[in-house]
Amino acid sequence: MIHALKLFNSLKREKEDFKPIQEGRIGMYVCGPTVYSDVHLGNCRTFVSFDIIYRYLLYAGYKVRYVRNITDVGHLLDDGEDRMSRGARLDQLEPMEVAQRYTVGFHDMMQIFNTKAPSIEPRATGHIIEQIKMVEDILARGYAYEKDGSVYFNTPKFLEDGYPYGELSGRVIDELLNESRDNLKKQDEKNHPSDFALWIKASEDHLMRWPSPWSIGFPGWHLECSAMSTKYLGERFDIHGGGNDLKFPHHENEIAQSMGACGTAPANYWLHTNMLLLNGRKMSKSEGNTISPTELFSGNSQHISKGYSPMSVKFFFLQAHYRSPLDITDDALQAAEKGFKRLMETLKVLDIITLQFNASATEKDKEILNTIRESKSHMDDDFNVPNSLASIFDLISIVNSLKDGHISSQEVSQSCWDTLKEHLKTMIFEVFALKNDVEESSSKSMDGLMQLILELRADVRERKDWTTADKIRESLKDAGIQVKDGKEGTSWSYDI
Repeated sequence: MIHALKLFNSLKREKEDFKPIQEGRIGMYVCGPTVYSDVHLGNCRTFVSFDIIYRYLLYAGYKVRYVRNITDVGHLLDDGEDRMSRGARLDQLEPMEVAQRYTVGFHDMMQIFNTKAPSIEPRATGHIIEQIKMVEDILARGYAYEKDGSVYFNTPKFLEDGYPYGELSGRVIDELLNESRDNLKKQDEKNHPSDFALWIKASEDHLMRWPSPWSIGFPGWHLECSAMSTKYLGERFDIHGGGNDLKFPHHENEIAQSMGACGTAPANYWLHTNMLLLNGRKMSKSEGNTISPTELFSGNSQHISKGYSPMSVKFFFLQAHYRSPLDITDDALQAAEKGFKRLMETLKVLDIITLQFNASATEKDKEILNTIRESKSHMDDDFNVPNSLASIFDLISIVNSLKDGHISSQEVSQSCWDTLKEHLKTMIFEVFALKNDVEESSSKSMDGLMQLILELRADVRERKDWTTADKIRESLKDAGIQVKDGKEGTSWSYDI
């Protein structure tokens, strides 16, 4: 049964009942990373949030086409240099080497956080033809103009014809005059400061350049998402997502481009994640107030007292609603780690609890089933993960009370117990996509410890100290570890 959902639509600034364009199916586009450097922690939070949204939509019964792009051209810095070109220049690599290196790194990080791959992951450089075609369509409808080989979107004309510009970000045209992130060297080419580049003529030394009807050049940053979302999801689709920082200018310009080319806004619902803070302040490299994912895992940072496992960090992400800011502090991470361990420890015993449950429905069943419904209803209410987790921890308390004998198993029916187990496993492992990496880490530590013990045993055997060697083997056997000596060396395994 498909769930009825409410989504907070950034465009309308309110929660709305979700009605997909095609019943039972959802098209969702999320702006992906610009692959000129390692993915930063704020991006990780955004993509983890949309992964959970994607997973929950699937769980809720929808068929979802999830498109998340890779930006590997067109994203300009304030001095007009393309981010990919700068990355290539600094690393002394070809731009596509830079793109490939950091795309692989991004995928690795997404795997570390146990996220699903999107249905389609298009690259901007693989869709130059589609971007040129969209520029031609915008020109044909009178909402762009060409100057000296570059093409700009005509914002005043767009507004004069009754189309909205600034509706998503809540800005008005006077506030936008000096906020363009296009090539500042070409500002004098524009008819109006709020106009933005659709196609940029490349200088002779520019590393990324393609032929077009207007010049040898490259597409503007905003164009790729409009072209690729239209290609894979159609002129109008259900959900467009990204970080709050993309509302202006990126998403505002996407809306203008799609309306300019197709006469319609691209998405019915806009979802935006909020920022990560570090010790109550916005992250800033220049102020030294920043931390990377790898520093968070290793503990190699002045801002934290130790390293935290990826799943502990992910569990920390889940403590705040995706639309709320989240403050990284060492205390908050330690609290999240403690809560995550408690969750994993309880889930481990779910399948080994051997209790005689009641064959018939009970009063306690009503409480349990209502709490299960609550955890789902919180997710149906704009994907409220923190509230859903609170309900899940209420269920965790019931499991622990049953295990410890504080609640009699006869107070719960077998059917309710089975439903409880299935719900916890599905929500934790499939929707929130957590896994017990603490146990995995312990397993790796065990491997290292056993290697050391076996080396010590090999040393005493070489000295023909058979008594000590046998004592080590017998002690390991008592601990449930079987040691076997063979022609190819000594091996060990758990004695089960």
